[in-house]
Amino acid sequence: MSRIPPFARGIAIIALIALAVVVLNLQTSLSTAATLVRFGFYLAIAFAAYLLWRDFGRREIGVWPQRAQWVFYGAVGLLLVDVGWYFATALDGRDFLAFIVVAAVSVYAGLKTWRDQHRYS
Repeated sequence: MSRIPPFARGIAIIALIALAVVVLNLQTSLSTAATLVRFGFYLAIAFAAYLLWRDFGRREIGVWPQRAQWVFYGAVGLLLVDVGWYFATALDGRDFLAFIVVAAVSVYAGLKTWRDQHRYS
């Protein structure tokens, strides 16, 4: 067993798992588990972003003008909805183009507002 290279051993294990999934007809269970893992990953990203905001951003953003706060939080909220849409559905064609455009506009609005509030004049 020790003569088998680790790469070949890893490929063999993956092949055995794939064979078990095909033989036992577990494709539906596998796709359900993949969907749950995808949703859990989205929640983990959202939770980490919330913790960063709570520790660092909340006090600083609270002293910004009201309009800048609305624009910044609106951009972040729209980006979260956009990324959630990406994780929830398979995007292709026009949907993917809309995802890219909305994400780019959200990031631009958020970064522009952030930079405007950090510009000292």
